[in-house]
Amino acid sequence: MAATSPAPGAPADAPPNGTRNYAIVTAAYWGFTLSDGALRMLVLLHFYRLGYSPFTLAFLFLLYEAMGVVANLVGGWLATRYGIQRMLVVGLATQITGFLLLSALSPSWTAVMSVAWVVLAQGVCGVAKDLTKTASKSAIKLTAGSASGQLFKWVAFFTGSKNAMKGVGFFLGGLLLQVLGFQHALWVMAGLLALVLGGVLAFVPPLMGKSKASASAKELFAKNRGINLLAAARVMLFGARDVWFVVGVPVFLYSAGWTFTMVGAFLALWTIGYGVVQGLAPHIVRRSDDGLSSEVPAARAWSAALAVVPMVLAGLVLARVPHLEWVVVAGLAVFGVAFAVNSSVHSYLVLVYAGSEKAAEDVGFYYAANALGRFSGTLMSGLLYQQFGLVGALAGSGVMLAICWAVTLGLPVQRGLSATPAAH
Repeated sequence: MAATSPAPGAPADAPPNGTRNYAIVTAAYWGFTLSDGALRMLVLLHFYRLGYSPFTLAFLFLLYEAMGVVANLVGGWLATRYGIQRMLVVGLATQITGFLLLSALSPSWTAVMSVAWVVLAQGVCGVAKDLTKTASKSAIKLTAGSASGQLFKWVAFFTGSKNAMKGVGFFLGGLLLQVLGFQHALWVMAGLLALVLGGVLAFVPPLMGKSKASASAKELFAKNRGINLLAAARVMLFGARDVWFVVGVPVFLYSAGWTFTMVGAFLALWTIGYGVVQGLAPHIVRRSDDGLSSEVPAARAWSAALAVVPMVLAGLVLARVPHLEWVVVAGLAVFGVAFAVNSSVHSYLVLVYAGSEKAAEDVGFYYAANALGRFSGTLMSGLLYQQFGLVGALAGSGVMLAICWAVTLGLPVQRGLSATPAAH
């Protein structure tokens, strides 16, 4: 019967309609990510234009990142208990709420009240982002089945296209701000997300991913060794990116004479390029039949290579080489390639280690660590740059990446070493 046969292009052991559901969830997350990238640029440009300092701009995103830790943990548990569709709906509706809260910002408010309101609204959007991300990435585990080659390709395409879409969102945010203004841009974005929400309600199966959730906090946090180590590595990996990405490099380039438009364009292009490389990761990393014996050593090798880049850049900044800003840009392009492959391999491995019945909980736990890394990197980005300049931010990145590499040395290379291996 058609209802029980795999969708065209899906692996033989994928669930029925796996390709269809994967495509729908990916398209929905594209719409969300486009709005999320636009939001970040809207807030940065709007408050920069109002005269806020770089550290204050970083502060505006702290609650956004902090709420992601909680949202991922709770979101994974809720997605397991109530299904992925419901969590996608909640995430999209929460993002729309955050947009409407931001649009209520009044020019007549004091600076303190304005910052507090934006931080609150950003916290709401942080919850929305990670509820949606956890639900979406959990869906990949369910739709790809147990074929490791297909899983790696689908994860890589999802994460790569998502980050490319975020880069497009940076451009969209600047364009909407210039053409429509802050408030009207937010209203348009909320309306577009409402259309995406309608599509999720209409096309994503209501019970997709629903299973028996963990009954206690101890059970929720007691993940297998592979998940735990990947989570620790993820904290360091994304902290190492944001420690320079949020404040250090943008302020450095602006102080070197770049216009804000040039800085914004660089960040957008870097993000798009990073997404493209993520999508190509399955062609860069040799795949194994068991899904781990080649991929785990690749995670270790790419982490070691990545750690070298910011350390070399920090040395070049200290030496004050000629045309330093272009040297930094070139170095960060190299960083982006290695970081993209690292991130893509990690995103694949977490789904290999994740159990099938509670994949959403495992993914939520892992991406809570991702959010913790972003929070730590955002906070240190302002502090290290303020105290030590770009050298401090780059050195901090190098140290975190060295720790990331050390953690990956303990990753299991056999499925049997995990306490709760994925069903095959």
